[in-house]
Amino acid sequence: MVVARNPLEVCGFTMDTFVLELDGIGKSFGKQRIIGGVSIRIHRGEFITLLGPSGCGKTTTLRVIAGLETADEGRVLLNGEDVTAFAPDRRNVNTVFQNYALFPHMNVFDNIAYGPRIRRVAKKEIPVLVEEMLTLVQMEGYGKRMPNQLSGGQRQRIAIARALINRPDVVLLDEPLGALDLQLRRHMQSELKQIQKKAGVTFIYVTHDQEEALNMSDRLAIMNAGILEQVGSPEEIYNHPATRFVAEFVGTRNLLPVTVTGKNSAAFSGQVIPVAVHMYAEGEGAFAAIHADKMRLQKESDGFALPCIVTDVVYSGGQVKTKVVVNGQECTVIEYNAPKRFAPGDAAFVSWDADEAVMVRDGGKE
Repeated sequence: MVVARNPLEVCGFTMDTFVLELDGIGKSFGKQRIIGGVSIRIHRGEFITLLGPSGCGKTTTLRVIAGLETADEGRVLLNGEDVTAFAPDRRNVNTVFQNYALFPHMNVFDNIAYGPRIRRVAKKEIPVLVEEMLTLVQMEGYGKRMPNQLSGGQRQRIAIARALINRPDVVLLDEPLGALDLQLRRHMQSELKQIQKKAGVTFIYVTHDQEEALNMSDRLAIMNAGILEQVGSPEEIYNHPATRFVAEFVGTRNLLPVTVTGKNSAAFSGQVIPVAVHMYAEGEGAFAAIHADKMRLQKESDGFALPCIVTDVVYSGGQVKTKVVVNGQECTVIEYNAPKRFAPGDAAFVSWDADEAVMVRDGGKE
């Protein structure tokens, strides 16, 4: 069992700064259960991402937080107050959607000023607030532009400025980068993180893109079939998955079915292999999860190594992906800045260091 340092301590959070708490949230549509007992505490000023495949319940969870859906069970607490039955306009929460939802007939200034006007903020204060937001999102001088005169990245910044101007406790972002091309999306990941830290507002972000989640988040909440599989820092999630699902979903890993033979060993197809120290009982079944780029492929056995047969080789510029079969189990080995050394049909050997083989169970803890 790996005991990780509390990632919230590293990020500067303390245990008394919860801005949002979900307590056993459940939601069904007809007979289909979408969320099943989700509980999580989210800290003020935190950037947390709900990460999972399509249909796992992450967007529905976001809509329950916003008040756009009503939970069938459980509670939503905002600053310690139960807001489960509150309408959206009674929650100090704003949402940024994938399509940004800017008013096409309003210029940038009026789009951002819409919230304060609805709240009847003094007219003389609104220009000051709008300029603050434009500065925050680095869009000074764009107040008179119309939405159709902006790029996708610029529209996203305006949508964020509009969400922040009323100083919400939480901003909810539902895959806001999904419509952008890859290069712009990566640029906006950095921009979003900087804006969030400058504003000091809690961001709850929804995506199915693991790279996006790992790059931006203080913590990740991995969702699968309506439940939370694991919550932790990007480093914890990536290096120490708690379940088989997390091991398969985050990163490119090979999972070998094994039987535990000791605290740092297990048997795969009858052969003892090195694994990271764990707390499993001898004879217990589990999986050894190894990152594809932590496996080594060699032509001859040198110490611990398993014989394999190469089935495919893909050269992708900076990396070579080699698929092999080890005792009937297909694995992928990723090598960086390496030449193509093997061809389909070649015999080879695959190996790894013991601490790179993390033990996981089906739906269980590491």
